[in-house]
Amino acid sequence: MSSENTEGLPQGLVQHGIVVGVDGSDQSICALLWAAREAGRRSAPLYVVTAYTVPVFAASSMDAGYATVDDEVIRESAQAVLDEAVSRLEGMALEIHPRIETGDAAGVLLDLSEEAELMVVGSRGRGGFVGRLLGSVSSALPAHAKCPTAVIPVCTGVRLGHPELGRKQGKDRDRDAPVEPVVVVGVDGSEQARTASLAAAEEARSRGLPLRVICSVAPFNGSLAWVPAPVDRKALHADLAVQLAAGRDWLQSHYPDVDITVDLVDGPPAEVLIEASATSELLVVGTRGRGGFAGMLLGSTSQGVLHHARGPVLIVPDRADPRLEDRSSFGPMVPQAG
Repeated sequence: MSSENTEGLPQGLVQHGIVVGVDGSDQSICALLWAAREAGRRSAPLYVVTAYTVPVFAASSMDAGYATVDDEVIRESAQAVLDEAVSRLEGMALEIHPRIETGDAAGVLLDLSEEAELMVVGSRGRGGFVGRLLGSVSSALPAHAKCPTAVIPVCTGVRLGHPELGRKQGKDRDRDAPVEPVVVVGVDGSEQARTASLAAAEEARSRGLPLRVICSVAPFNGSLAWVPAPVDRKALHADLAVQLAAGRDWLQSHYPDVDITVDLVDGPPAEVLIEASATSELLVVGTRGRGGFAGMLLGSTSQGVLHHARGPVLIVPDRADPRLEDRSSFGPMVPQAG
């Protein structure tokens, strides 16, 4: 293990490595261990980052001397969190860069995402000096990051050989859930979901795993504005099945070596994805969509997935990809809005 303190580097200079945010919580330790394994798999450098802010009252309501002391105390605590995180990686053959940043945690990580290959955070964390590194950050970061973001729940500690992390959070029920060697992606007919499916296929290829594409048809309650009324669910299923088959053929053309299957299921999208996350190696979603499981990252569906998933979730940002241009040549698609 090589370790280099990158505190003096300019903000955002992460050399296209993997960035993981830590705050000392069990969730962040699970994120750290998952990120370390991913960095090893990709042969990528790992940047272990913690961030802190000086409380406003210390700088404005007290004299300058008090503010200086307060900053030193908080920074020492941040350093202790960082040192503890790095110690967890002892013995791993990784290029590790510990890093302390001052400023709002979400802003720090968003800046780093400009050049990072992958951002990794826990699904929840603790408050205090790190300034909401996790929790709200795991909501804000995926929606605005320039690279994919992996959100890791504490129960993943069981999968990484650290079952005590899961037990501390009352996750014993996940301990016995067998992990199926498969990557799962949720799609809803949107271009953002197609972008996510390309990323999911790449994840499956690099891991040597099959890819399962899931499309969920939620009970119609008026929220699916793209579904014509009155709804003939049998006809809707038939149309979606044809579109899914065409989408599978398109995806297969770009990833011929990946075993790709598609599933059309009934049920609320968030519940379907959360259930899939319990046993899949990785769950992939897009940042926006049609209100289904690739959609509305800041809305109820994706928030539910992010904060209740029982396994790693990879959120793929919307981005240009020339491979999207040939999708229409493989068969029918859901008409794009606007």
